[in-house]
Amino acid sequence: MHPFALTRALIDIDSTTGQEKPVVDFLFAHLSSLAAEHKGRVERMSAAPGRDNLLLSFGNPVVTLSTHMDTVPPYFSSSEDATNIYGRGACDAKGIIAAMCAAAETLLVSGTQDFALLFVVGEERDSAGATAAAASPRGSRFLINGEPTENRLALGSKGVLRYELVANGKLAHSAYPELGHSAIHSLLDALAEIRAIRLPSDPVLGESTLNVGTLRGGRAPNVIADEAKAELMFRLVEAPDALRDAISCAAAAHKVEAREVLFASPVRMRALDGLPTTVVAFGTDIPTFNGAWGQPFLIGPGSIHVAHTAEEHIDKKQLTDAVQIYAHMVRQLLTTGVPVT
Repeated sequence: MHPFALTRALIDIDSTTGQEKPVVDFLFAHLSSLAAEHKGRVERMSAAPGRDNLLLSFGNPVVTLSTHMDTVPPYFSSSEDATNIYGRGACDAKGIIAAMCAAAETLLVSGTQDFALLFVVGEERDSAGATAAAASPRGSRFLINGEPTENRLALGSKGVLRYELVANGKLAHSAYPELGHSAIHSLLDALAEIRAIRLPSDPVLGESTLNVGTLRGGRAPNVIADEAKAELMFRLVEAPDALRDAISCAAAAHKVEAREVLFASPVRMRALDGLPTTVVAFGTDIPTFNGAWGQPFLIGPGSIHVAHTAEEHIDKKQLTDAVQIYAHMVRQLLTTGVPVT
């Protein structure tokens, strides 16, 4: 299937995180045909109940091309014009799946073996697929992870640290606030202190950042709030030990519970064979793989600036170029065994 057609077929299957089974079934059939034609092996690898990763391998894989099958909500179907393909997951990461499949065909036609495709579930939420895959490595020495970098090789990506802040209060009539305790006020005070924490910077990765992503609580404007909750996401450029301590102190000072939900460390990577480079602020599955599938490289078609938006799309030329870039990288790594810096 042409990569444009495959991209649209994948987009038109809703695979919001946790609901990946239909796209897994579709890709399993597609990869089974490729495996049968070129003496490969395709298998489902359980990541969670009812949720499978897919592995297609040829020979004894030294290099693995990998990306994720899930998308963020809300789902919307595909369309295209002369230059772009639109739809949920167009660049993050269904166009990348299509490019990797096409690169595999290119490699196989030229007689290249000893590589694999690994497509995982859950990257957009909790990296459940990468966690399961990291526990079952297959000997690959290099991992080419696909995310939208506009076909530039990422030299680094920021880490992530996600927290939930939970405050509890005491209900009362708002005319008599002294009879209650506002969970919202406590939460806002804790948030103000956390937002004032000085975050580190790095000459390569840039500034650490904080986003207060959700904030909710209370029952009515004339009721003192007995509960409130916020979700925070830090993008990190260094180890989070000092930040964790500061968050804990700020939360405790205002009698708020701070629950760490997710952590992935910052990643630094190497250049390869003259490919243009970049540094990205978004998180990926690479820290979760933790080297189990080999030394990581991060590259893919499309722009992260339209991922997760109502205008998500992938440039057709970038998608086509990515096919050759992925095939070239596999050949380079199979031939040299070590990256060229």
